[in-house]
Amino acid sequence: MRDVLVICALALGSSGAVAAAGLAGLGFLRGRPVSAHLGMLLAVTVASVVTGVVVVAEAMFLSTHDLGVVMMVLTVSGLVSLGFSLIAGRRLARASVWAAEARAREQALERSRREVVAWVSHDLRTPLAGLRAMAEALEDGMVEPTGVSDYHRRIRLEADRIADLVDDLFELSRINAGALELTLDAVPLGEVVSDAVASAAPVARAKGVRLVADHSSYGVVQGSEPELGRVLGNLLVNAIRHTPQEGVVTVAGGFDEGTGWVAVSDECGGIPVADLPRVFDTAFRGESARTPAAPDDPLGSGGGLGLAIAQGLVEVHGGRIAVDNTTNGCQFTVRLPAASV
Repeated sequence: MRDVLVICALALGSSGAVAAAGLAGLGFLRGRPVSAHLGMLLAVTVASVVTGVVVVAEAMFLSTHDLGVVMMVLTVSGLVSLGFSLIAGRRLARASVWAAEARAREQALERSRREVVAWVSHDLRTPLAGLRAMAEALEDGMVEPTGVSDYHRRIRLEADRIADLVDDLFELSRINAGALELTLDAVPLGEVVSDAVASAAPVARAKGVRLVADHSSYGVVQGSEPELGRVLGNLLVNAIRHTPQEGVVTVAGGFDEGTGWVAVSDECGGIPVADLPRVFDTAFRGESARTPAAPDDPLGSGGGLGLAIAQGLVEVHGGRIAVDNTTNGCQFTVRLPAASV
């Protein structure tokens, strides 16, 4: 019994000393990667076991040959255990980092969903209240005969804006859910630009904004024409909305380094530097107020979803979209991969 207690004491003392030194060493690893902490932890564990066995073996007065055999077995086993533990620890560290990033993305997405619900609820409630008020006024005969047609026109405009907002929500939900499946073909980017500019021209005239398009060679890209048309349409509407009357919205493009690109420039006066990273966030408008648009505004106030949809559609195509401030405003640039020949 006495020998057992002595052996236990020797093993505990030697292993405990190594463990204490390891704990002190961990204090110097603060701020280091997780893999470094795991490596130190595993090394201390193996070292404490090896030290305990060696001390006890020497205390038992083993022969030189027996002690050499024990040391050889411990060395090989310790190296194998340490190597395996380090590999497993690195995988665990990567998995831990991936899980943390996934949780952060999920939390950001959940915050975005809540924000969308809040913003859209407001944006739907305002036109719906206006529709109800105008319908009640017509029903009660409170509108002069000469004003009935104007009420009908405003009702149609509000209904169109609600329909557009619902369409944007549906499109954004498909993008976020990964349910958007595209049939990619070789698409002449110049034709997409031409169609988008032709569609936006009446809106620009109604707003008093001049729309100028550069008809240079845009090249052929790999994409889906309807979705690319929507990207360009959203960028043009956004540029026209934020450009003052008598301002100019310019569309230019080209083909270089295996990508086709198109840039939409406006005269909005620029975007605050702090807001640039958030321009493509869902429901972001660059202002906290949700002032409804004037009834005669051809563009409305917008739901804050157009740029988020544009970014999602561009990324589905394997492209990139960016925004930069210019002298008088800002410029949105879309780059898309070239069509394979």
